[in-house]
Amino acid sequence: MTLFEELTERGLIAQLTDPDEIKELINAGKATFYIGFDCTADSLTAGHFMALTLMKRLQMAGNRPIALIGGGTTMIGDPSGRTDMRKMLTIEDINHNAECFKRQMERFIEFGEGKAMMVNNADWLLNLNYVDFLREVGTHFSVNKMLTAECYKQRMEKGLSFFEFNYMLMQSYDFYYMFQKYGCNMEFGGDDQWSNMLGGTELIRKKLGKDAYAMTITLLTDSNGNKMGKTAGNAVWLDADKTSPFDFFQYWRNVDDADVIKCLKMLTFLPLEQIKEMESWVGTSKVNEAKEILGYELTKMVHGEDEAKKSLDAAKALFSGAVDNANIPAVEITSDIFTDDKIGLLDFLSKIKLVPSNGEARRLIKQGGIVIDDIKIEDQGHVVNKSDFDKKGFIVIKKGKKNFTKVVLK
Repeated sequence: MTLFEELTERGLIAQLTDPDEIKELINAGKATFYIGFDCTADSLTAGHFMALTLMKRLQMAGNRPIALIGGGTTMIGDPSGRTDMRKMLTIEDINHNAECFKRQMERFIEFGEGKAMMVNNADWLLNLNYVDFLREVGTHFSVNKMLTAECYKQRMEKGLSFFEFNYMLMQSYDFYYMFQKYGCNMEFGGDDQWSNMLGGTELIRKKLGKDAYAMTITLLTDSNGNKMGKTAGNAVWLDADKTSPFDFFQYWRNVDDADVIKCLKMLTFLPLEQIKEMESWVGTSKVNEAKEILGYELTKMVHGEDEAKKSLDAAKALFSGAVDNANIPAVEITSDIFTDDKIGLLDFLSKIKLVPSNGEARRLIKQGGIVIDDIKIEDQGHVVNKSDFDKKGFIVIKKGKKNFTKVVLK
């Protein structure tokens, strides 16, 4: 099976500009391609995961990846998939986030001489002369055509700033610049980036009279069409300090039965033959074994084999009715959280960030979704006492059916 056939079989390919040319390039290992990552946070998320594994697949076949850190484009913010304008970050924040991205990417991609490159578009975008930029790039873009792009359509109802309207031109210029400087002949990205990516290929063809190519990968969504990589309204981070290895494992262990095979195909490096064998497990109790394999494989890639084993062991204990206190995620608190040696449960859950709001805490309690040390809490006025920690130095809170947190009093 060729690389292109494997990408197709795994359900990764969404749209592409020139199928025959792209197929020939990546199968022969002759593509120098880039994927862009805007630095909107200090950690990559599970939403970036598919892009990282795609870069690894292509590099393993001899192609050369360029990881483009969006130090410049982050100062504007991509309107794709947004209903409002992104928060503006300072240059210091952006640079810090870029450094964090670099460290995480190195776990997936091999950088070095003749291997993968990491570049930052701040190096060329921030030095552009605006009038020169409009003359060189802006003249090649039709406003009428831009307004038909999906990335702008959904923003037009609530208002699209001219500031954000420039984003497509900036992303297109990135491709144009790297085509000339680094020989980058292909851009990959999520399916929601199609309009922006076409802008780059067309700019290269108009300005240079040469061919460049673009291919989008299928966005990873659950069976309800929601983007995967989020839980309880929060992102699932690759940084262990933001999402513990156990919570990362549990996120994938808890995907819907209908999604597990898709995730195994798109995100793991397990042979397709092995994954196809698991398809018959869906609809049976054995589907949970497939979910454990998914969680283990992805946790191993992000956090290492030791953390993956710990998380798997802890998960097995939880699902068997036992609680592995050594490996479930822990939150530390100090005595000053209490007033007169007690605190209301709603405030307590909020302070340890187990819920995003008191409203969510009330909903969980009403539905019987909060259990403390094996006792279901049904009273929204329940009080957590400092003395509750006297016996073990910690309490274990179960949220919902499968999420456990150990709260340690220091």
